[in-house]
Amino acid sequence: MVTGVVLIRLSAGKEKSALAKIKDTKGVSHVSGVYGRWDLICDIEADDLPSMTNVVVNKLRAIPGVASTETLVTTAI
Repeated sequence: MVTGVVLIRLSAGKEKSALAKIKDTKGVSHVSGVYGRWDLICDIEADDLPSMTNVVVNKLRAIPGVASTETLVTTAI
């Protein structure tokens, strides 16, 4: 299992519709709204790194209203 955090910037006026679609995306386990440079922080889970790439690139980034993302893969320290 691979886990990560995706920081998402949304387009103005499309926040609610994008949020609803992000919450329904398979692989997204939690979504929080935040203030600052990013609008949302999403926890994601996938079986492996290629599957995580699919969630971010082909699912999250394809949602209308998602302007940009930054993905952080988690690790044990």
